Amino acid sequence: MGSLCKKLALAIQWNWESLAREHRVYATLAHVCTSFPVGDCISEAISASSTDHPEESIDNTLISLRDSYWSSIGQSNPAVPETLIYKLVSELCVITEINIHPFKAYFLLGSPIFSANSVRFRMGHWDGADDMFIWTYTSPEFPMAQENRMQKFTLPEPVLCIGGILQIELLGRAQREESDGLFYICMSYVQVWGRSLSPAFGVETLEPSGTFVLKKDRLGKFHSQPSLPETEAQEISDDHLQRCFRYLLHFVNTLQGNAVQVIDEYDLGEEEDEGVDEEGEEYYLL
Repeated sequence: MGSLCKKLALAIQWNWESLAREHRVYATLAHVCTSFPVGDCISEAISASSTDHPEESIDNTLISLRDSYWSSIGQSNPAVPETLIYKLVSELCVITEINIHPFKAYFLLGSPIFSANSVRFRMGHWDGADDMFIWTYTSPEFPMAQENRMQKFTLPEPVLCIGGILQIELLGRAQREESDGLFYICMSYVQVWGRSLSPAFGVETLEPSGTFVLKKDRLGKFHSQPSLPETEAQEISDDHLQRCFRYLLHFVNTLQGNAVQVIDEYDLGEEEDEGVDEEGEEYYLL
């Protein structure tokens, strides 16, 4: 009987400590997601589905100049889509909106605007094993106006982009070029607004399962974070920790969309390993 009580007491203690640690991590993540500064999260352009001329490359969409633009190749079918792919500033970003400025061709008769009819966004990561992008979030389709202005596309909810890759799908061609009778899409400038969670958090993909590992800066070298003082930790009940954990887990799942499953690291039988590497980061599976 005494042995059973001891095992039960150890199990309760382990459960409380696990919940307390998860609470601290998710509280930090929630704090970072809402308090880090908002800015342009594009790091570099990766590729375009087509480019009409080398001087009209996707790199031009990162330059806010009137004569700087990307152009697709011409198509006789106005329904043929185009895609632009960008790398974000970190592998963990909370994205809230994408701004796009269609290109107005001042050098052509009538100064036509080569916009798309609508736009859609995908976010995800690069899968080196299969040499392809994996998209874990797809936005609704937004109409694009054939107007010479920066157009704001606000996502229904903030999206946690895990992997740092954004794709812009340009759907439908609004403008035909008179010289060859073909339809083109041309974009002048692209911005992606959100918050980078680096260096407070990092992410690693475990192959071949595709499971994500959230890496937290355990030493707090780069940011301040909410924590539980030791004197207060003992006064917090298990019920309170469980409520906080469930709320914060829901918060993270909402940011992620429905593509990534959260897995307790202890489900993998790593009770003895706290998951701390030599640089002092804690690992949490997503």
